[in-house]
Amino acid sequence: MSFTRIATLAVATTMLSTAAMAGAHNGSISEFRIGILGGENASDRLRSNGCLIEKTENLLGVPTKLFAPADYNGVIEGLLGGNLDMAWLGASAYAKVYLSNPQAVEPVLTKINEDGSFGYHSIGFARVDSGITNLKQMKGKKFGFGDPNSTSGYLIPSIEIPVAGYAMEPGVHFGEVVFTGGHEQTIVAVQNGDIDAGVSWADGLGNWEDGYNSGAFRKAADAGLVDMTQLVEIWRSKVIPEGPIVLRKDLPEAVKIRMVAMLASLPSMDPECAYGFMAGKIKAIAPISHADYAVIVEARKRKSQ
Repeated sequence: MSFTRIATLAVATTMLSTAAMAGAHNGSISEFRIGILGGENASDRLRSNGCLIEKTENLLGVPTKLFAPADYNGVIEGLLGGNLDMAWLGASAYAKVYLSNPQAVEPVLTKINEDGSFGYHSIGFARVDSGITNLKQMKGKKFGFGDPNSTSGYLIPSIEIPVAGYAMEPGVHFGEVVFTGGHEQTIVAVQNGDIDAGVSWADGLGNWEDGYNSGAFRKAADAGLVDMTQLVEIWRSKVIPEGPIVLRKDLPEAVKIRMVAMLASLPSMDPECAYGFMAGKIKAIAPISHADYAVIVEARKRKSQ
């Protein structure tokens, strides 16, 4: 992961923005469409990503629209159908797109954590007052996944938890295993006592009471949806590669170059926008490639067999 490349992209952004202000425009697209994965309510997702509209319109000279489908599959199908031009996907969602059509999108950038890493964890959690501090104590209790297409909300925990000795089939160890619909829904369901424990995602850096530095817990804490001191971490996955920002593969090259440069410059040029877009505190938005997701693609492929 080269931060020299980030600096180069930032310079390119300045040059391209200047060109756009001078009257340059792209005549080969009439609009730019950004998909936002599920995981929190639509209004919050649109607000967190709203800053991208003006930036993209100024850069490309075409109207920009945000789409926030109810679940991950809505964005996946939008990309596969050519109805979306960009999205920040989880690694498993990217794997599904790639396995369905390798020519649909290309991964271009990813989030870099404050410590320079570009991974995160699936975090198992419960209420403090439940007395649950580990998966063993979940015997006979209700466990919640998020979305079937979520890496941290389903794919990785559904593989790693059974390896740790706790089968995911309902009635074997856990009393019930349910899907809540997304990360925010899982957090709220545990907070409200609707399920005994669940999984969501975080970079695992910083303080638990803040929801860590970035991720679904951070967003929920920032929104006032949860008091993290009332929750406890009970399980943590191995490091998961941070999901990619993808662009529709058949977009004009000039559009792709401009968008990559603009997004890479966000942390330095507009930290507030980067905070909302990337779900918390980050160090950078840096280049990534398909090779970084080969393990997740293979895991998703095996899971579907």
